[in-house]
Amino acid sequence: MTDTTSSPQRAGESGPVLALAADLLFASRIRATAAAIGATVHLVRSAEELLARARETSPRLVLIDLQARAGDPADAIRRLRAAPETAAVPIIAFGPHVSREAIEAARAAGATRVLARSAFVRELPGLLAEPPAG
Repeated sequence: MTDTTSSPQRAGESGPVLALAADLLFASRIRATAAAIGATVHLVRSAEELLARARETSPRLVLIDLQARAGDPADAIRRLRAAPETAAVPIIAFGPHVSREAIEAARAAGATRVLARSAFVRELPGLLAEPPAG
């Protein structure tokens, strides 16, 4: 099931933020932060849904929870980077700081940034407001 938090797009924005969040707590944080700053976020439940929505919506930012069990997060990052329409989209991956293997896999796959969950929560408003270059 897809959950969409819609707010008016700001001038200069193109496309929504797509977020694959395995944890309801993080999905709620992303949704609340997006609403507070007026960003549009589409929450997806699987890597396949993320890839399909990315092709449909031309996202301005992709957020990927490295603990997502519905698909391989690193493979989703690789596939986003391989597709011409999403190759330049900034991808922020986040997960527990102790998940070294998942963190390294996300970096190797081409994530723009990989953050520990605590850093992700702290930086989320800025990331949503001004995504880094892909």
